[in-house]
Amino acid sequence: MRHAPFLLLAATLPACTGGPPARPGAPGAATLPNVPVGHVDLARYAGTWYEQARLPMYFQRKCASDTTANYRLDANGTVAVVNRCRREDGGLQEAEGVARTVGGRTSTLEVRFAPAWLSWLPVVWGDYWVIALDEADYQWAMVGAPKADYLWILSRSPRLDPAVLERLLAQARAMGYPVDRVVTTPQSGVR
Repeated sequence: MRHAPFLLLAATLPACTGGPPARPGAPGAATLPNVPVGHVDLARYAGTWYEQARLPMYFQRKCASDTTANYRLDANGTVAVVNRCRREDGGLQEAEGVARTVGGRTSTLEVRFAPAWLSWLPVVWGDYWVIALDEADYQWAMVGAPKADYLWILSRSPRLDPAVLERLLAQARAMGYPVDRVVTTPQSGVR
């Protein structure tokens, strides 16, 4: 079983998905293909992203607010990842990982939060697909996975325009993601 692409916590617990694929016309049925965007300029993608919304995941269960992901493009072509969130008790949680492109596609990555010496194990790598992106300004992105079981909506600022968030959720729904389960992420200082 594949491990979830980790945006915040250093867990490498598998996420379980269940049930058959949605029937055409049923709630959650895909009307758009669940595919990554054509290209991501990883140098432009680098920097801090604020999580706006996500599908609940076991490994983020302690994250209450202020969830961020920071990406840095390294000279060897990999991406260093630092994820942070604030727990309900006010403490901070942080995890460091690395991402690598898959098949030379910059919009299709795998992320690892396990120790480097475990890199040879396929199970420690989680899928990270950029499925929507503000290609003009890189101000928002939506990240998913092949089975539509992980979803994150990210923004360069702590607050994403609500109309953009709604548009991205509608796109995710059309791609077969269970957006009725999506939770929003509070960011400090944003009402």
